[in-house]
Amino acid sequence: MLKLFPQNVSNCETGSRRQFLMEVGALSAFGITLDSVMRGQAHASNAESGALSDPKNDTNCILIWTRGGTSHHDTFDPKPNASADVRGDFSAISTALPGYQFSDQLPLFAKHANEVAIMRNLNPKNGSHSTADAFMLSGHKFNASVTYPCYGAVIAKTKGFKTNIPPHIQIGNHVDRRFNGGLGGYLGLQYNPFEIPGDPNSKNFTVRDISPPSGITVDRLKRRQQALQAIDTLQRQADKNQNAFEASDAHYKNAFSMITSADTQKAFDLNQESAKTRDEYGRHYLGQSCLLARRLIESGSRFVTVSSGGWDTHTNNFKSLRRSLPPFDRALTSLVLDLKQRGMLDNTLVVWLTDFGRTPVINSAAGRDHWATASTMMMIGAGTPAGQVIGATDDIGSRPVGKEYYPQDVAATIYTKLGVNLHHYFISPEDGRPLVVNEGQPIPELMG
Repeated sequence: MLKLFPQNVSNCETGSRRQFLMEVGALSAFGITLDSVMRGQAHASNAESGALSDPKNDTNCILIWTRGGTSHHDTFDPKPNASADVRGDFSAISTALPGYQFSDQLPLFAKHANEVAIMRNLNPKNGSHSTADAFMLSGHKFNASVTYPCYGAVIAKTKGFKTNIPPHIQIGNHVDRRFNGGLGGYLGLQYNPFEIPGDPNSKNFTVRDISPPSGITVDRLKRRQQALQAIDTLQRQADKNQNAFEASDAHYKNAFSMITSADTQKAFDLNQESAKTRDEYGRHYLGQSCLLARRLIESGSRFVTVSSGGWDTHTNNFKSLRRSLPPFDRALTSLVLDLKQRGMLDNTLVVWLTDFGRTPVINSAAGRDHWATASTMMMIGAGTPAGQVIGATDDIGSRPVGKEYYPQDVAATIYTKLGVNLHHYFISPEDGRPLVVNEGQPIPELMG
């Protein structure tokens, strides 16, 4: 029986325990994602948390990211009095806030405008997709020499696990990774999001890494764990570094408890929701993704990103948005109303962001191109004052008029609401440089 193990057991990270797991198959069938997330984040709550975050702040976040650059003109900042080549095909409709209008493609947002905060004076200072994902999802301008961590990575580093559910999760794969946007950056690969590919609206939707593969029951998996524990006893007697074994154990224990936990299985199972609730969110990718995000926050995740693609409308802008905006309208408003009804908005921040805005003038292909000086966003929850439209752009939506805010200010607002110390410095693992969490200022209108 001892032949199963190499003679050298001094390296718990890469030696016999890990090899045994590969041979027994208890975790290897689930791929590297769960393994690496658990390995790195198991000790996250012990790393710098005292200076980095407020331990009393238990606020969570759901971030909706529409990749490609969602048109501000055709959503929350219409220009009904502009010329037709700016105004476009959509009409502007009144909202629950007197004097403010949204696109006619967002009737639910218009009806419930008093439930959210919309900002029109966001200057993204960027017009390129790949750098946008890095900039908007971290609050730091793209820098070729250093990759800054995204919000969820900082939260995972700051606060670690609350339950068996990973603290940093991304639904969908609609984030541009060319410049490492939405990742752990200099904090390390272990702080990358636990990514959930696929369509939660699909009948056959499953989440890799949390369900035993075909032919392996939970009981069989538990028997394998028992065998591992028995052999561990022999290893520990022969090994002089007990602490190393205990540290190595942490991520395996977390991974195993996640795989075999009934609560974990339920968290990812949308069939636990009523048909009425699923219908309210919308039987489409974005609707069911937002519903899944709510379930994951309820189950103990701290930061969930819902990623949505297909918003880069260089051609046929209005035809494309007629398909994309109704699901967006229903999914996001339903999420906000559901969280409010459940009493979750007090400690759940909801943010919608996109790459940048779109050009005021419609191009020859009936599309709008990238626009780097004007965009819009939504925020609610965690003390954000509802029922307000912040700032304005000029008559054609080309840039903010008066006061404007930037991605670093959005980041400062998010971090402050989540209890992260903006002035804390991380130490770069490559050259030992101090790297500040954030250089922006919280947006007063969103802080309350």
